[in-house]
Amino acid sequence: MSLSGWTGSNLRTALQRQLFRPRRQVQQQQKVVARQLLCNAAEHVIIRRAASSSGSSFSAAREIDVKMTDTDGDNVLAEALRDQGLRYVFGIMGHPVIELSLALQAAGLRYLGFRNEQAACYAAQAYGYLTRKPAAVLCVSGPGVLHAIGGMANAQVNCWPVLVLGGSCPQDHEGIGGFQEWSQVEAARPYCKYSARPPSAALIPLHVEKAVRLATYGRPGAAYLDLPATLLKQKVDSSRVVRVKPVPEPPLAYPDAGLIEQAADLVRNAEKPLLIVGKGAAYARAESAVRELVSDTGIPFLPTPMGKGVVPDTDVNCVASARSSALLQSDVVVLLGARLNWMLHFGKPPRYRPDVKFVQVDLCAEELHNSVQASVAIQADVGPAARLLAKALKDRRFKLSKNHPWWNELNAKGNKNKQILNEMSKDVSEPLNYYAVFKTIQDFIPDNCLICSEGANTMDIGRTMLLNNLPRHRLDAGTFGTMGVGLGYSIAAALYCKDNYPEKRVLCVEGDSAFGFSGMELETMFRYNLPIILIVVNNNGIYGGFDIETYNTIRSVGDASDVTPPNTLTPNSQYDKMMEMFGKRGYFCKTIEDIKTALKASFKVQDGPSLINIMINPQADRKEQAFSWLTESKL
Repeated sequence: MSLSGWTGSNLRTALQRQLFRPRRQVQQQQKVVARQLLCNAAEHVIIRRAASSSGSSFSAAREIDVKMTDTDGDNVLAEALRDQGLRYVFGIMGHPVIELSLALQAAGLRYLGFRNEQAACYAAQAYGYLTRKPAAVLCVSGPGVLHAIGGMANAQVNCWPVLVLGGSCPQDHEGIGGFQEWSQVEAARPYCKYSARPPSAALIPLHVEKAVRLATYGRPGAAYLDLPATLLKQKVDSSRVVRVKPVPEPPLAYPDAGLIEQAADLVRNAEKPLLIVGKGAAYARAESAVRELVSDTGIPFLPTPMGKGVVPDTDVNCVASARSSALLQSDVVVLLGARLNWMLHFGKPPRYRPDVKFVQVDLCAEELHNSVQASVAIQADVGPAARLLAKALKDRRFKLSKNHPWWNELNAKGNKNKQILNEMSKDVSEPLNYYAVFKTIQDFIPDNCLICSEGANTMDIGRTMLLNNLPRHRLDAGTFGTMGVGLGYSIAAALYCKDNYPEKRVLCVEGDSAFGFSGMELETMFRYNLPIILIVVNNNGIYGGFDIETYNTIRSVGDASDVTPPNTLTPNSQYDKMMEMFGKRGYFCKTIEDIKTALKASFKVQDGPSLINIMINPQADRKEQAFSWLTESKL
């Protein structure tokens, strides 16, 4: 079918007919001729479409008279999203948003179709984190929206902006068992900052503006707009559509000067100060100010997993290799966009001293004093707060010498741990261990690689071994600990790199269990020519599995569902073979040389994904830890 000369609603009509023709008609039809004639200047468009169809119920030409001033909900929404500066929409098209998906592209937005709405929502929020501007998620009604709610919850807990657009059943079918009828506005509300249904097509731009504003202002999060089929098809004179200006950049919140002075006094008098840099600092684009604070004061710092790179992991003041000791021994901790949740062990013993004092910098007032009472609580953006704190400490002539006992203590512990990791990474015997695998990857990849990672040990060990020297260059399971995010995140990262830094590569490192959550998004990567390098670290299970002999022995004594251990997956699964579905070759690696060969070949590919499946010892584990990764309940 030729689309030359077709635009807007006419193009959608043509594509819609293509989508819904009976198969027999598609097979028998020889050609479709489309012709557009412009009449009466700006008043009317007359479209004649002739379609010859053997055996079809219709074969006559149809003539449609469309006023140029008329529009509908589909077009109003598409244009409102465009006018608010949105660039990408991720989702799955279907009833009742088929025409909307086409209208989005006609309005100039870029649409990527996914295989699951949850993965699409993960991609959209990651794009929002990387750009500070939400991408949209397009869902069909009922189950489609339900699938996206898991992604909305993840965005809300991670504090990342995303806008979910959910089709819903026609309003006159509500309450009488409509197709995929569900109370979607109410269902979405607990998992977002704003959930609403525009009352008319003319008012859609008003609600799009509010959704974008609330998703990005204050603490970022999710927003949901419900779109009944009747709303999307509603005709409206374009002159009656509400015109709304684009949302301005979120306001920058400056700290109270007196609180900055209090914080500076507390740090100056500390014996063992520590900075913790969270992903809030990364989202705030505060890297310049935070790097200045670290450099000027010489205070040791720890990054949270997605705070990595705000200050380079290779910076001399980074004490990630002595994390447990730094947390346990510090007497004053300055939190920069980091929360005292489970990831930082709630700020309580036994991971911290009972008398530790906290200086808390957070954009969200409700987060202040959470879990423990902060000695100084500063509601502000991280950037100006860090810059003013650096100045206040400089005025006090404060700088922690590298010969200070605190530094000697941290360096001794850090060097000991580094030596242990170095010895473990030298063990290249088969089956391989995590540390040998990750050292090989780290030695090969470029410094500016954007790394996405998920899994249990794969993510935890990878975080310590794969370094980030640039902000927002690590995406992982995050605050919600969500599995299944990796491929969606990496698709968003690849688009971000394509548009802004085409020389950068995206590396997606998955545990074999984590890969299973969204593995079919590999096809999405192929469809959109995204050069993502997927690495599956395969230990045959969740946390760990068994070798093939042990696995078969266990299962030989009874029914599979009775005797198969819950943590096991099928041993030696060749996920790399998925590449053959697309006419490409994956890599099945058992040795260090296999990995090097696969990485070298994969980084040469520029027009699609690569998949490297690395087999490791099913019983491989982390080095011995002083504390469990998850703080034990006291109940």
